Amino acid sequence: MSDRPRVAVFDTNVLVSGFLSPHAAPGRIVEWLRSGAVRAGLDDRIISEYEDVLARPEFKLPRHEVSIVLRRMLAQAEYAVVTPAHLVRGLPDADDAPFAECARALECPLVSGNARHFPSAAIGSLTILTPRQFVDAGENT
Repeated sequence: MSDRPRVAVFDTNVLVSGFLSPHAAPGRIVEWLRSGAVRAGLDDRIISEYEDVLARPEFKLPRHEVSIVLRRMLAQAEYAVVTPAHLVRGLPDADDAPFAECARALECPLVSGNARHFPSAAIGSLTILTPRQFVDAGENT
């Protein structure tokens, strides 16, 4: 990876998968977020979702490790200022809009394990990457 951390918006499913499968591509992303090798693009809506979902007992995620990753990720994050020009409508799940809106505002890719949740008719030219595509791009720079 280059010396300058890349910025991307990470769908919550990427973080959950990263903690559950540390040796897969999402796990590499979580490690990069922890180390500062990549920076998360986000806003208060995304932070709230991360905190809520990562604390759900059904995932049985290691609370201490989740806390460390979140603290480091938030300390190094790129915070989006979403304006009306960045708003996204027409997604299958309106709860996914903050992720696309932040990626638009920051002009960075959105990394998601559920690309079908972000149809091109709703997001236009926004780049959606799978975790594997994001990791592969980082290892080849």
